Amino acid sequence: MKIKATGLLLAALFALTGLVRAQEDTNGLPPKAIALLKSLKYQSGEIDLRGGLAKLSVPKEFNFLGPEDANTVLVKLWGNPPSADKPLGLLIPAGMTPLSTNCWIVTIDYSEDGYVKDDDASKINYDDLLKKMQKGITENNAERTKAGYPAITLVGWAAPPHYDSATHKLYWAKQLKFEGETHDTLNYSIRMLGRKGVLELNAVAGIEQFAEIDQQTPQILGMVDFKEGSRYADFDPKVDKVATYGIAALVAGGALAAAAKFGLLKGLWIALLAAKKFIIIGVVAMVAFFKRMFNRSSKT
Repeated sequence: MKIKATGLLLAALFALTGLVRAQEDTNGLPPKAIALLKSLKYQSGEIDLRGGLAKLSVPKEFNFLGPEDANTVLVKLWGNPPSADKPLGLLIPAGMTPLSTNCWIVTIDYSEDGYVKDDDASKINYDDLLKKMQKGITENNAERTKAGYPAITLVGWAAPPHYDSATHKLYWAKQLKFEGETHDTLNYSIRMLGRKGVLELNAVAGIEQFAEIDQQTPQILGMVDFKEGSRYADFDPKVDKVATYGIAALVAGGALAAAAKFGLLKGLWIALLAAKKFIIIGVVAMVAFFKRMFNRSSKT
């Protein structure tokens, strides 16, 4: 996703009451967008996720936005459908805002579906899995466009899935094309397996930013992990639930069997997030979209 905003310039970061905040020249942006940007509370340092489930260590190269601010970005600024499950937060490169040129973010979520067995990791044919994912998205484009969202094409892997059995971390990248967009969208996905579920990190950016994000992936992988008691190694088969899916389903978007329960979301983003999660739409990156969105809001 390539963020463009006419007249938007970055200024220096400054510390205020312990929070690192990004300020920007907001010339050309609607008042509502400016107010939303100013409401965001950027954080850095040690962040506790979901009441002690995991720890996020945010270095100076990044800022963190908590659940409410992340929801503001995804729903109010970027126009995604609201979700009952707010994200745990999001990461954004330091010096950028959600409307900055070439901005990219990493959303952080958690799915408590149980302990995901990884014994199928070495047996998966990811070329065949890609074809199934492409078919699912194509079949559901009619529902998506009917609801007012652009049709999607899953072009292919930007980077094929890779699973590290020692750290129980999985990552891959997809190239997506949105109807009406001249630039393709990159979705770089990271999954961390835990005792009772999976931490889900998803980087959303323009495909031309792949090299930058791919280079940052080792650092992002090292920023977050489960705390003691919630780690993969802490699994107790006597008391803990085992997920009904494995590594292949994680790549395809979570519990595929459950996807059919979510109507519009069925198959639309099996290549991006679990079906029950919100949908990131690349078209929101364009200035024209923001103008249309806020013009509509001002009339209601």
